[in-house]
Amino acid sequence: MNHHLARRSFLASAVVALSLVAHGDATRSGPGNAKAQLARMKVADGLEVGLFGLEPMVVNPADMDVDHRGRVWVTEGANYRSSFQKWGVLRPDGDRIQILEDTDGDGIADKAKTFYQDLSINTALGICVLGNKVIVSSAPYIFVLTDTDGDDVADKRELLFTTDVGQADHDHAAHAFVFGPDGKLYFNCGNAGRVLRRPVQKDLPLHGKLTKEQIEGGTLVKDASGREISDKGRPYRQGMAFRCDIDGSNVEVLGHNFRNNYELAVDSFGTVWQSDNDDDGNQGVRINYVMEGGNFGYSDEMTGAGWGQKRTGWESEVPKRHWHLNDPGVVPNFVQTGAGAPTGIAVYEGDLLPAVFRGQVVHCDAGPRVVRAYPATQDGAGYAGTVTDILTSADDWFRPSDVAVGPDGALFVADWNDSGVGGHSMADQKLETMTGRIYRVAPKGNRPAVPKLDLKSAKGAVAALRSPNHETRYLAWNALHEMGGKASKELKKVWNGTEPRQRARALQLLARIKGNELKQVSAALKDTDSDIRVAGLRLARELGLDLIAVAGPLVDDPSPQVRREVALALRGSSAPAAPALWAKLAARHDGKDRWYLEALGIGADRQWDAYLGAYLAAVGDRWDTPAGRDVVWRSRSKQTPALLVKMITDKKTTEPEKQRYLRAFDFINGPEKDAALLQLLTGTN
Repeated sequence: MNHHLARRSFLASAVVALSLVAHGDATRSGPGNAKAQLARMKVADGLEVGLFGLEPMVVNPADMDVDHRGRVWVTEGANYRSSFQKWGVLRPDGDRIQILEDTDGDGIADKAKTFYQDLSINTALGICVLGNKVIVSSAPYIFVLTDTDGDDVADKRELLFTTDVGQADHDHAAHAFVFGPDGKLYFNCGNAGRVLRRPVQKDLPLHGKLTKEQIEGGTLVKDASGREISDKGRPYRQGMAFRCDIDGSNVEVLGHNFRNNYELAVDSFGTVWQSDNDDDGNQGVRINYVMEGGNFGYSDEMTGAGWGQKRTGWESEVPKRHWHLNDPGVVPNFVQTGAGAPTGIAVYEGDLLPAVFRGQVVHCDAGPRVVRAYPATQDGAGYAGTVTDILTSADDWFRPSDVAVGPDGALFVADWNDSGVGGHSMADQKLETMTGRIYRVAPKGNRPAVPKLDLKSAKGAVAALRSPNHETRYLAWNALHEMGGKASKELKKVWNGTEPRQRARALQLLARIKGNELKQVSAALKDTDSDIRVAGLRLARELGLDLIAVAGPLVDDPSPQVRREVALALRGSSAPAAPALWAKLAARHDGKDRWYLEALGIGADRQWDAYLGAYLAAVGDRWDTPAGRDVVWRSRSKQTPALLVKMITDKKTTEPEKQRYLRAFDFINGPEKDAALLQLLTGTN
């Protein structure tokens, strides 16, 4: 279910639980215990939590999704770590994917059906329901399971990707997929994923183990620049976040150098959020806004060295040092939450819950036993976040593993329910005593409601597109995309409305109507809402529009968020006008906004000589300001070393600043660097 917990914090409760299990005490299971546990929970003001499902319907829920009918799909972990732990395989037929359904609308599941069961999905850490297809991530496999006849039982198994973990059931590998507002799939792999392969054989027998050739014999995936997607530092390292087409083609690396980026979520503007676990016990658990193309600093970008290896000018605080935040080329963290064991994540885009949670990242942390929201505000080119609890418990067995949103806007929380889990172990090691809980969080007195789905009419499909539920939006997106221009009238009603996230969803489909691409994107780029302008820029890149023509006017946009996206859009551009546009963006840096600085750096990747040259030509001697020094510190041009020497030898430069500028040399190679370092050593000009 989870990666390593901070063991010191939970040792006492784990010892007690192990003692109970050793003596065969099954009092933790059953409705009576479940109700007692529920009574110990604390929920945010205005909300109540109800028990939706429990054992034996589901045990050790590892990951979860909710479909358009409000049914909860759950992967189980009865066979957690069975490939190498002493307890071995506890369920000989393999772990299950369960469908839990509330047939009478009372908020409690009264029906459970096994969609699929096999040893190849033991403790699957990802499930994504998309119509009659279900994407299941179970390292080293990523399967697509299809129900071809509509009986809620899988009858076809395909292999979408494989990863290269050293052992079969590893927590630091592939996690859940999610459907994005652009019609693409988003997913991630922790730092045991190592490589991503397309399979040598797509269609597989419905059950059974895969051969080594089926797992390892596929084609290594490459990015659009032809670079191998692996963790070998060329250029990617450690865990990664991805985007791909619905069939697994056209894989893009959105960010890299995470430790165990457990799961990601994408909002209606196309912004990606995820959690990441630190090396246990270092108070460094973090939530990230995944700035596209960014390095997120778990290991040294150039050498791959761990964060504990001494380096010039490192952070005084271990939780910040842990992520190499002093290094040029590392994207800042959105929120750092201290010790924990981060798990499932979602963006809540419904209106059932109180306003404080709407449009916000919602996240489970099984370590401190909490489900939280991280209300975000724009902070320069990035975001600042606070922490607001949604659900907590004083019960040591509450281990929230995932969170998902139902079609009525209710929040579902999966609870592995164990006193100690992760780090290759679990307390409850007997199948007959295993527990598992699914909770429903909604306003007090709320009863479940499943909106009627009409995908045959444009009006009905647009109504479904408004849903807070992912699978409902997936079905609506595809129906509207197929309708094309016939859906234009209804989509325009949403586009001309006042709800930014709904407008962003409509934008994606309107711009895909043949002949309407440039017109719709241009309208988005002129919109008064900066989030819509950001969404428009992202859409322009995806549709292959002339970025210089459409994005050029936005280099002077008043929003640093928009200018950030312009910088990111320039990455890899060979247009003659690109260096001058980047120079204008760089001249707008205020010397304080690290998010903006890193966007500039990502945009100039592999084009530093031209881009920094254009900047220096534009500003002349005025580069030597706090903002200009920032740009130089982040740069990797042939001109950079000499400028660093000027900064270091300037009498006004403080000692901490000197250490910072010296560290920048570690990210530059070539004779210019050698000459500059010799100059520093000898004091010559």
